Amino acid sequence: MRCLTCKNGSMDDAVTTYFAQLNNCYVIIENVPCRKCEQCGEEFFSASVLERIDDILERLEKIASKIFIMDYKTAA
Repeated sequence: MRCLTCKNGSMDDAVTTYFAQLNNCYVIIENVPCRKCEQCGEEFFSASVLERIDDILERLEKIASKIFIMDYKTAA
């Protein structure tokens, strides 16, 4: 699969760190599965990963204080 951004690089399976800012806190989710362009570094998430991230963020918004760091594999 070719990169949708640079059109040159190929997309490889990888993991990344996902950052989100919610109303009352910042969330860092480590080891999130993605496809990453070997040329430009652009990252793409599957629909199922994005749905899971949304679920995680929805739960954390209710309990997190300022900064919350978690591992995707533990939460998923």
